[in-house]
Amino acid sequence: MIKYLFSTKPAQNLISNIWLLLLRISIGAAMLTHALPKLNLLFSGNEIMFIDPLGIGMTTSLILVVFAEFFCSILLITGFTTRLALIPLIFTMFIAAFVFHGSDPFAVKELSLMYLLIYITIFITGPGKYSIDNLISKRTIS
Repeated sequence: MIKYLFSTKPAQNLISNIWLLLLRISIGAAMLTHALPKLNLLFSGNEIMFIDPLGIGMTTSLILVVFAEFFCSILLITGFTTRLALIPLIFTMFIAAFVFHGSDPFAVKELSLMYLLIYITIFITGPGKYSIDNLISKRTIS
């Protein structure tokens, strides 16, 4: 146990792979709760009033955020094209934390930063053994 606690090698065992699965599912599902109101706004037929931090237009900003938060979160949950799906999510949370909430106190930008750090962590570690990406890589290698 002491050897495990002080090991510097990345864990590649059953527990770490199950944890990556649970992390992907839980963070993806949590982000979907933020995406659904935006998706409803997109299809409501009402005039779109949404932030435009990059100057690309409110509708375009909303479409890109819905793409990241909704569609990329589904890809994250399934573990399909995980690292590719994380790029828009990382970008969206970076903009949320440092542009949209840039002048706000830490307590306001904290959630965006938490998502950002988790997304970067999954990007670095990969989706784990229990993912569609892993199934595809096994088939292409064989």
